[in-house]
Amino acid sequence: MEMEEMVKRVIHEHERSGKYALIDGLKIFYLDKGEGEPIFCIHGVPTSSFLYRNIVNNIAAKGHRGIALDLPGLGLSSRPEEFEYLFSNFARLCQKLLDHLGIVQFHLVIHDIGAPIGLALAAANQERVKSITVLNSMLDIKNFTKPLPMRPFEKPLLGEAELATLNYTTWKLMLKYSGVEDTDTLPEAELSAYMDLLKREDGGKAFLKIMRNFEQTEGFSRLCYSAVHNAPYPIQLIWGKNDRFLDYDTYAQDFLKAAPQAKAYTVESKHFLQEEFPGFIAEKVVELVEQETAR
Repeated sequence: MEMEEMVKRVIHEHERSGKYALIDGLKIFYLDKGEGEPIFCIHGVPTSSFLYRNIVNNIAAKGHRGIALDLPGLGLSSRPEEFEYLFSNFARLCQKLLDHLGIVQFHLVIHDIGAPIGLALAAANQERVKSITVLNSMLDIKNFTKPLPMRPFEKPLLGEAELATLNYTTWKLMLKYSGVEDTDTLPEAELSAYMDLLKREDGGKAFLKIMRNFEQTEGFSRLCYSAVHNAPYPIQLIWGKNDRFLDYDTYAQDFLKAAPQAKAYTVESKHFLQEEFPGFIAEKVVELVEQETAR
């Protein structure tokens, strides 16, 4: 079977395992597995809920409820041209999805730009957040500089040209460099699915809008910091310690300085640690959830 057909099957099965909700007129895809304490997972770029598929299943198997959405413009969710692809808008949409699902209190798992989105959500809803688990992310949004391979996406024409070069082969090379330790241990069709989920019907135009609209203002950066510093809920870090983009000694330390009480764990992975360590991540998230539940 050709790779294209195999990837289609992977995405079809992924879609069948999830649901859609209409939020502010947008069709939002999400995974929702299991029962118990709700654990809400927010992805970054250039990914989607697909990155959390195994974690959500592991959470459900451990007796809790794992939820992961596709942010607008990515994965299987709507990609409206008129939507403002800003972190703060994503945060508001996440809140509305949680409200739609009838979830009052929840635990957060955040990764990549899912961090500023999730932290903005938490800052506006501190009484609803029960814990935060941070996976390779950034806290100092104002002073954040995109990794070199991601910078072309900021620029008109250059970003479009860079996006056009992304295919199954180049994506796998990028994953080898910065995503996972060993691509050969992971199903090739699942790794390739990221490309089709990124481009889909708009060819990745919404992704480019996200990359060109990072909210790096002083005010938004302070808002994110306020969700971590002296937080009323526990925070933990799980970090792929070989991440070439968001290294532990710089980016994890920003979180640990803001929340010195936070526990930190490292794994032998790079930026997409969810692919290689879904069981470990789910285990540590559930441990934190159950500690809070027992209080």
